[in-house]
Amino acid sequence: MAASRLAQRRYVLRVAVATAFYLVTLALALRVVGGGLVEGPAAYVLAILPGLSIVGIFWAFARLLIEETDEYRRLLLVGQSLIATAFTLSVATVWGFLENFGLVAHVDGFYIAVLWFVGLGVGSLYNRLTLGDDAGGCGTDA
Repeated sequence: MAASRLAQRRYVLRVAVATAFYLVTLALALRVVGGGLVEGPAAYVLAILPGLSIVGIFWAFARLLIEETDEYRRLLLVGQSLIATAFTLSVATVWGFLENFGLVAHVDGFYIAVLWFVGLGVGSLYNRLTLGDDAGGCGTDA
C-alpha cells in the first residue's frame, strides 16, 4: 500500500504543478495575446501554453494509472476514466449535432477538457454507488 500512496502523492504533485503552470500561462496569454501586445508565432506559442498545462494533467492521470500498484484501485481508476471519456464524447457529439443545426450556440473546444474532468467525478460517483469505493476520487485518499 505504501507504493500506492506514493503514486497518489506524485499524482497530486503533478496536478498541482500543471495547475500552477496553467494559471500563470493563462494569465500571461490573456494579458499579452488577448491585449494585442504580441502577434505572429510568439502569439501562437503563448496561446498554446495553457492548453499544454491541461495536457500535463491528462499525463499526470495516465502516470497514476501506470504507477498504481494496487490492481483493484487501478481498476477503479480505469473505470472512472472510461466513464469520463464516454461522458465527454457523448456530450460533445450531441452538442455538435445541435450546433450543426443552429439550435445551440458554439462552445469553445477547450471546454471538452472541463467535461472530462466533470466525467471523472461522475465516474467516481458511479464507483462509489455501485462498488462502495471510489479509489479516493481522482487518485487521492479521501
